[in-house]
Amino acid sequence: MVATTFHHAIGTIHAQRCCNGSDSQRLISKGGTVGIRLSERRIGCSSGLKSGAIHASTSHTSVVDPVLLPSNNNNNDSRKKSNETALILIRHGESLWNEKNLFTGCVDVPLTKKGVEEAIEAGKRISSIPIDMIYTSSLIRAQMTAMLAMTQHRRKKVPIIMHNESEQAKAWGQIFSEETKKQSIPVITAWQLNERMYGELQGLNKQETADRYGKEQVHEWRRSYDIPPPNGESLEMCAQRAVAYFKEHIEPQLLTGRNVMIAAHGNSLRSIIMYLDKLTSQEVISLELSTGIPMLYIFKEGKFIRRGSPVGPSEAGVYAYTRLWVKADCHIFSNAEFGSVQAEVG
Repeated sequence: MVATTFHHAIGTIHAQRCCNGSDSQRLISKGGTVGIRLSERRIGCSSGLKSGAIHASTSHTSVVDPVLLPSNNNNNDSRKKSNETALILIRHGESLWNEKNLFTGCVDVPLTKKGVEEAIEAGKRISSIPIDMIYTSSLIRAQMTAMLAMTQHRRKKVPIIMHNESEQAKAWGQIFSEETKKQSIPVITAWQLNERMYGELQGLNKQETADRYGKEQVHEWRRSYDIPPPNGESLEMCAQRAVAYFKEHIEPQLLTGRNVMIAAHGNSLRSIIMYLDKLTSQEVISLELSTGIPMLYIFKEGKFIRRGSPVGPSEAGVYAYTRLWVKADCHIFSNAEFGSVQAEVG
């Protein structure tokens, strides 16, 4: 087992930054540390951190996937299962419609320059965590985020989108070099991981919509669990497709020892986190995800263990706040404690 961490420099550069802080309960505002938020306080989860390392398996880091490799009976599909595998969740970086304060939903809008930078920064924070497979939505902003993040990965494997929409597409996308396959990571796109469809709100300015329909009505459309906007999806409806896809396609990959990254959207990821952390419908509606901030889970013995998230670049860049964190074994970390979170990188 090889210890790993969110950021390749956490054991050196950021250890120095942490220990120089004067406020013993203040989290550093940028870098590869782990932090979440409960109401107005920063809280760090102690699980796996007191020993000075965040653990994730690197037992299976080569790409062995039936989609990417030719199918045969000797392709080592019966390989030994890993004790632990990593699951990384990343909400896409800022999109052009995020910047314009428009409801985006399932409209296919690319990233802004800031969104590109957020994706690259996210990649730096996960650059030492092994990744064997990537899942994204069918929307370009999530795909851009995944691809840009992987440009920062220290293993320098190439993410390759798998085109399975037709037999011809699969045939034309074949790779005929075994060595090249080993240096590649399959990227699976799935509409089930798309943002929830905002119906007749898509393309509307959020402030103008609130002025027209009232803040309470718009808040209900955006933040209730089972009330959809006009001709759109509720969070409950989004969760039904996203979680079903996760259980059917992604969880089996973790069970076979593969480390997985998912680059998707606020509501599809909230839905998956609801499943992973066993949140209630009331808890999930107050769950907020920052753009471009990775979240790490360890999958071990059939259970998902949340390892937290790197701290955002500012107070607004908080990963999440819900009552969930009260249930966890958590405490407030001092700067010195964060400085001790180091890891060997294999």
